[in-house]
Amino acid sequence: MRTIQFREALREAMSEEMRRDPKVFLMGEEVAQYNGAYKVSQGMLDEFGPERVIDTPIAELGFAGIGVGASMNGLRPIVEFMTFNFSLVAIDQVINSAAKMMSMSGGQYSCPMVFRGPTGSAGMLSSQHSQNFENWYANTPGLKVVVPSNPYDAKGLLKTAIRDNDPVIFMESEQMYGDKGEVPEEEYLIPIGVADIKREGKDVTIVSFGKMMKVALAAAEELAKDGVEAEVIDLRSVRPIDYKCIIESVKRTNRLVVVEEAWPLASISSEIAFNIQHNAFDYLDAPVKRVTCRDVPLPYAPTLIEASLPNVQRVVEAVKAVTYAKA
Repeated sequence: MRTIQFREALREAMSEEMRRDPKVFLMGEEVAQYNGAYKVSQGMLDEFGPERVIDTPIAELGFAGIGVGASMNGLRPIVEFMTFNFSLVAIDQVINSAAKMMSMSGGQYSCPMVFRGPTGSAGMLSSQHSQNFENWYANTPGLKVVVPSNPYDAKGLLKTAIRDNDPVIFMESEQMYGDKGEVPEEEYLIPIGVADIKREGKDVTIVSFGKMMKVALAAAEELAKDGVEAEVIDLRSVRPIDYKCIIESVKRTNRLVVVEEAWPLASISSEIAFNIQHNAFDYLDAPVKRVTCRDVPLPYAPTLIEASLPNVQRVVEAVKAVTYAKA
């Protein structure tokens, strides 16, 4: 099977769907003439022209609103934010318009659209450009929230998101655009809301999503050196969450650690911890542990960034705590 970059997988997904359906178009800052801030849309302007690959002003609230209106009128826009940190400027259109339109119109209007772009930390970009809002958007009825961790999942999930009749938040990591992975040339779709077991194990379940899957899988490798076999689950989407997959895993391992890049309060990991302790309490041999970003705005200094974000050592320590091993 061929190997391509994360950004290429996203580009293929968008291009294939635009060829399949003339109602699909892409809009956002620098997506056309500049080929995308992260070169995700490279070459798409040449193929589809300026009516379907549209450069916008630096006005997220404005072009997000245009996308909502277009979707209500039968089109299927892909709205790219240069980073989801900037989606805060457009959050009224995302949450008060796109997410609520089906309900508020009594089913007369839907918003089949995708809001996509990078999320989370990307190096020394400091506090305002390093945030994770997956839990913010997942808290909103009417939205679906997808956070892929590899090129294969990214392509299959984005194609599904573009075809979905509900608005989908599609969050990528800026640090993963150059990652390579195997992606088949033939068409495939991955359903939203179905988690994937990336590594099987019997001693502890580690759940994560997006970029933090790298940390979870690396921690599993370290734990294996000490004879601890961790089962690693990639959620792939955080609304809906595949609780069945997590519960079935916990029934086998009896322990759970959740790894997430966001802040700890009211996070995805908080929700998972509650749900598993509520619905699978009798299978747990230890309380659920969470590994999240420290509860501070992300600093600029690389040493402080390292101290703030989840890392392999923190995950290993959490696993040792739930397995009652000596830390």
